[in-house]
Amino acid sequence: MSRSILGIFVLLLPLLEIAGFVVVGSRIGALATVGLVVASAILGAVLLRVQGMGALRRAQIQAQAGGAPDREIVHGAMIVLAGLLLIIPGFITDIIGLLLFLPPVRDLAWNALRSRIVVMGSGFSARGGQARRETKVIDLDERDYREVEGSGSSPWKRPDSE
Repeated sequence: MSRSILGIFVLLLPLLEIAGFVVVGSRIGALATVGLVVASAILGAVLLRVQGMGALRRAQIQAQAGGAPDREIVHGAMIVLAGLLLIIPGFITDIIGLLLFLPPVRDLAWNALRSRIVVMGSGFSARGGQARRETKVIDLDERDYREVEGSGSSPWKRPDSE
């Protein structure tokens, strides 16, 4: 989605939500409409808590296995967005939020975004779902470096630099 289309959507969203309230309110009544909005906010909070914790666990498991948890992190971000969209009053945001809670919809979004996302962490980095292990280990012996008292900003100096 280009930036101009996204900007127009953001500007028109409140008007579309108001129109949605008018249409739904005229069909089922004002009290039922308010009830639906409150119920969707509660549902969003509950789903955000349950699904968000599951996404966090899956990301931890993937990271502990040595892989890049890029997909799980993006899915977790989409779950947070979905929960927030459900909490925001409005039927259009509720529909988008409910769709984002569905794993196949998140997979579609992930496939569309995969090439634009870089996930980096300790010991790995991933671009477009391809993880690679980074091993930068510097092993020093005591004779290579030693602590020097009153050496300024760094307590470590090379033995030959005295």
